Amino acid sequence: MRFKQICNHPSQWLGDGVWASDDSGKWDRLRELCEVIAAKQEKVLVFTQFREVVDPIASFLGNVFGRPGLVLHGGTQVAHRKALVNRFQEDESIPFFVLSLKAGGSGLNITAASHVIHFDRWWNPAVENQATDRAFRIGQTKNVLVHKFVCRGTIEEKIDALIESKKKLSTDLLEGASEINLTEMNDDDLLRLVALDLGSAIKE
Repeated sequence: MRFKQICNHPSQWLGDGVWASDDSGKWDRLRELCEVIAAKQEKVLVFTQFREVVDPIASFLGNVFGRPGLVLHGGTQVAHRKALVNRFQEDESIPFFVLSLKAGGSGLNITAASHVIHFDRWWNPAVENQATDRAFRIGQTKNVLVHKFVCRGTIEEKIDALIESKKKLSTDLLEGASEINLTEMNDDDLLRLVALDLGSAIKE
């Protein structure tokens, strides 16, 4: 989990509250994507599994878009969640919605967004797909682009490869079987999972 936090931003693991954009490749990529989205006057959903990243991402995106968006996480009162979704759906001036994966990944209809960004990868692709489906609901009339952030040469790239290999073995009826179970991995596999591939990480 700490390796995954470092992939998001060193400040997440350090807890220093700095969140400098130059310290994270994901922050840079998020800016690049959202500058294009802003220029097209489109809306975006950003999902992260980490509650502590939600507010820093929202603050960063507020600067990119030049106006604030919305956030929803486990600490958001259930009674307020529908009102937040309605605001995002109806208010054209709100460009982005940052959600924690577990709190915002199911039961919401957010068809105003034409982009979905998974800022970090979850072990189970079914959970990610459920979050993506917030934008792919009845009433969606736009094409929706899905972006998944993966740091090259790190544990995230290996998680991505494991997810893809598990998907091939699972069926539609047994979708939960594609979840990665760390307790079933042997020591060598675990070491390969967390090993940093410097060659891939620094490749242009």
